[in-house]
Amino acid sequence: MTSFDSVEDLVLVAGATGGVGQLVVGKLLEKGVKVRVLTRNATKAEEMFNQRVEIAVGDIRQPATLPAAMSGVTHIINCTGTTAFPSARWEFDQPPNLIEWGIIFLNPKSSEAKAKNSPAKIDAQGVSNLVAAAPQNLKRFVFVSSCGILRKNQFPFSILNGFGVLDAKQKGEESIINSGLPYTIIRPGRLIDGPYTSYDLNTLLKAKTGGKYGVVIGTGDTLSGDASRIDVANACVECLFQPSSSRKIFEIVNQGQRPPVIDWETLFSEIE
Repeated sequence: MTSFDSVEDLVLVAGATGGVGQLVVGKLLEKGVKVRVLTRNATKAEEMFNQRVEIAVGDIRQPATLPAAMSGVTHIINCTGTTAFPSARWEFDQPPNLIEWGIIFLNPKSSEAKAKNSPAKIDAQGVSNLVAAAPQNLKRFVFVSSCGILRKNQFPFSILNGFGVLDAKQKGEESIINSGLPYTIIRPGRLIDGPYTSYDLNTLLKAKTGGKYGVVIGTGDTLSGDASRIDVANACVECLFQPSSSRKIFEIVNQGQRPPVIDWETLFSEIE
């Protein structure tokens, strides 16, 4: 018996219009699962998912916007994120000039006060806000984190964490674990295959990895390598159907020869 009922359960997907999030929604719909997406831009979500999903307008950075999205939700998949290094996606109040960019790169902490969409605002505080708003009877909280959380002082993760993205994701993980909610934390390697920013739902439903590599799952933050966004999205969805993946943290990368079919049940059962 699994903890998931695709007829009765309702999955809230945060970050649904991003590269992994779009694919997660597509995979859920393919399995006949009811989906609600949490988005800041209802028009964009409506165009992207062609009225196949419920839409809740909210922002994980603003706690007051979240309770209204939670009615009837049984599972949450959080695919939110921003860039590891300062960019336009950090949503600066005013675009930094050349001197300000220099200050930001010389003093990474100086960017936090100026940016609305930094890793600290999204991966740490935003995740904490979403956890706080989650129903107490939630069946699973799935979080897309990152390899390197436990290796922040080792190359290349020390470079990746230059502006605190791994610090922020670790804080997000901790808020989930400490909440007492059932969870699955997925730490992918460097994301490849995409991003699939598509307004054609049929394209999302048919998305297949172009890679020839198998899926490798590990624990203890020892894996390194690339991870297909499609396989990461599959992991987010498939773990809901596997009780053995509850309260587990694992890394995922693509390595080795790819079998004709990925046996997710066996992969998840091997996680210690």
